[in-house]
Amino acid sequence: MSEPPQVLRLDKWLWAARFFKTRALAVEAVERHRVRLQGQPTKPGRDIRVGDRLQLVQVGWVRDIEVLGLSLYRGPATVAQLLYRDTPESLLAAAAAAERRRLAPEPADTLQQGRPTKRDRRLLDALQDPGPPEWQRWSAEWPDDAGPRKR
Repeated sequence: MSEPPQVLRLDKWLWAARFFKTRALAVEAVERHRVRLQGQPTKPGRDIRVGDRLQLVQVGWVRDIEVLGLSLYRGPATVAQLLYRDTPESLLAAAAAAERRRLAPEPADTLQQGRPTKRDRRLLDALQDPGPPEWQRWSAEWPDDAGPRKR
């Protein structure tokens, strides 16, 4: 079996550790400064080593992790979890974010009414000003009372 690498590209490690489904998504996140190495913005091709600290910006919180191992391959989730460790502060932030999501109101509950019914739509149409009678219906035919057409 081959020896584990000493350094690895950041985007490849993020993919192997299962933070992102594809390497392209990992590259995009790094380029958008959602991933920081040692607290500094970085590039996808930057080499990382065991012991480096990464900050991953996720929805509602920042995940702070320490790199424990490097892998060239994307394995099962149980193996991928051995490549990093969340800091205690990050775990507290995750618990707080989960609690905020749990206590947040359901967006659908704030709606007073849903989509208009057919009757409601007809009432809305009746309230709108349709304009003069000749605008109410458009036709491509030449009206008889308009006189002769010029050709």
